[in-house]
Amino acid sequence: MSPNVISTPVRAMLVLGTRPEAIKLAPVARAMAASPLFDPLVVTTGQHREMLQQMLALLKVPARVELDVMRDRQELSKLTARLIDGLGDVVREQRPDLVVVQGDTTSALTGALAAFYEHVPVAHVEAGLRTGVLDNPFPEELNRRLIGRVARWHFAPTPRAAGHLTAEGVPAAEVFVTGNTVIDNLLWVLEEGTGANLFESDLRRVLVTLHRRENQGDKMRAMGKALRQLADRGDVEIVLPLHKSPAVREALLPELSGHARIRVVEPLDYVDFSATLAGCDLVMTDSGGIQEEAPSLGKPALVLRTTTERPEAVEAGAAALVGTEPHAVLDAAVRLLDDAAAYERMATAGNPFGDGRATERIVAQLAEDFGADAGVLPAPTTLIAPQPDGPGSYSTA
Repeated sequence: MSPNVISTPVRAMLVLGTRPEAIKLAPVARAMAASPLFDPLVVTTGQHREMLQQMLALLKVPARVELDVMRDRQELSKLTARLIDGLGDVVREQRPDLVVVQGDTTSALTGALAAFYEHVPVAHVEAGLRTGVLDNPFPEELNRRLIGRVARWHFAPTPRAAGHLTAEGVPAAEVFVTGNTVIDNLLWVLEEGTGANLFESDLRRVLVTLHRRENQGDKMRAMGKALRQLADRGDVEIVLPLHKSPAVREALLPELSGHARIRVVEPLDYVDFSATLAGCDLVMTDSGGIQEEAPSLGKPALVLRTTTERPEAVEAGAAALVGTEPHAVLDAAVRLLDDAAAYERMATAGNPFGDGRATERIVAQLAEDFGADAGVLPAPTTLIAPQPDGPGSYSTA
């Protein structure tokens, strides 16, 4: 893009539809709103409608356009079609100077495609994550690869992620290592100090989240049985915020209900979840974002998946990829609870995902490329420096 001095604010359309997107784009939206160089237009797709409304208020990010595309148990193809149609209308009506998407959701993919179809450049926050397995996680791995073919700015959280992109042919001049905005927002919300920690005892506190499509069904039911066995030890309190997905509830509720030391609660708002994360001893999750947040707070994370697109945490020693087999899940948790040295190694491994200044780098780079004097951009800081030769899988296989 040829630089021009900004005479009017850059109109940036930020597309988000899920809770993780709201969390990771909120710092960017707040920074843009505070800058005279940008006019942020936050568009919500409604992919996680109930979770988003309260969250955006807590994060101080007002949505200016809200779509309503969700239907109960709708197929991905129908959701994708509705999103492209609705977002295409918004792009044509609002005529943004750029569209910002985050991560790998269907909202992110369709936001990028809608912008591309209208010849609007795309900025991709959290670019370059890869497992190397096209359908795991599904459909996220395909989504992020496709966004990588569309985007003009690729804001990679780590050098490894940047290396994936350049190995796939993305010009190095379009790839920027920034750290991850999830750290920026976590530090912001903890500083606000408004969240409530849901743990109620002095037992060993274990925070669990499960929701991924590839884990639903028999795998999730088996992991629910393993969690119940873990609670049977008597020295463990488990808090599990239950995802709204009917498939998740059908798998987990029969296994976990009625246990005195398992608290199954409705999905927490972000500030309460952050406080509960800060108050736990151990995290067990199939989420992506929590793998990035937990190391910032010194919380060992057991990743209940067979692959991860965030191997930096595993390599740093802050997380362990344990798979979904119930005995492996239970054994990994028991080891950390019983082996103080192993626990301490993970708790003190540090965070490879950034220093809380990712948003500053992203907004400064966009301002610079639109012609403003953004000043000196802060250099990226990560704990994992080597870049791979190309994309590859990190899995338990």
